[in-house]
Amino acid sequence: MKVDSSQAQTDCCGKVYLVGAGPGDPGLLTLKGKTLLECADVVIYDALVSPEILAMISAQAEKIHAGKRRGQHSLLQAETTQLLIDKAQTHAVVVRLKGGDPFIFGRGGEEMEDLIRAGISVEIIPGITAGIAAPAYAGIPVTHRHYSSSVTFVTGHEPVEKYRPHVNWRAMAEASETLVIYMGVHNLPHILSELTAAGKDPDTPIALVRWGTRPDQEELVGTLATILSQMAAAQFEAPAVAVIGNVVNLHSLLTESRPQSLPRR
Repeated sequence: MKVDSSQAQTDCCGKVYLVGAGPGDPGLLTLKGKTLLECADVVIYDALVSPEILAMISAQAEKIHAGKRRGQHSLLQAETTQLLIDKAQTHAVVVRLKGGDPFIFGRGGEEMEDLIRAGISVEIIPGITAGIAAPAYAGIPVTHRHYSSSVTFVTGHEPVEKYRPHVNWRAMAEASETLVIYMGVHNLPHILSELTAAGKDPDTPIALVRWGTRPDQEELVGTLATILSQMAAAQFEAPAVAVIGNVVNLHSLLTESRPQSLPRR
């Protein structure tokens, strides 16, 4: 991909690229995303973008951290959007670098709307989302012909200003054969209570995958009935994705076949 600065500009503005950085492994960044990092004038990046991917950013680029972690926001969302607008008015190539995929619980849709309303040109560069990649690196396919023909991706953390008050977890209990929950570790006791109250079998397998696809990836596997006590014993903390369903049983196949002499992914 070749990025032409003259093409990126309109009469007075540059172009904002909403780039998905993927879940952490730098090898999962798209070639288009890598090229943009190498030629960007400004990169505004999220907290969960790995250091290896940040190292790909041009040395000449202005780098701005705009990450959000639970209880710790370097910038409010409105401030981030305004920063993108301001930078696009003075620079040709502005990259908004987001963990995973911009449109999967990444507020990329909101930023796209606000930028377009402000007259800023926008292009979306998708990324591999953690809800697929983290389970895959743990040997868990989110669909499988014999175990699951459907999968639901859902957030376990919702802002108070959301368009509706909460996820209907009781409906989710029967929504599909595999549930993948993003940002749900802190709310997991409530989520599991709602799922089991709706009839989900307490023996249903669940896996938590922390820092998915990175060298320090951690996995915790149990059932809906046991996972909370396992988390407490292991002092397992966010960030992690949760996978619920019979596909989790396939995790043991990768664990058993992984050569002990090789480093874990």
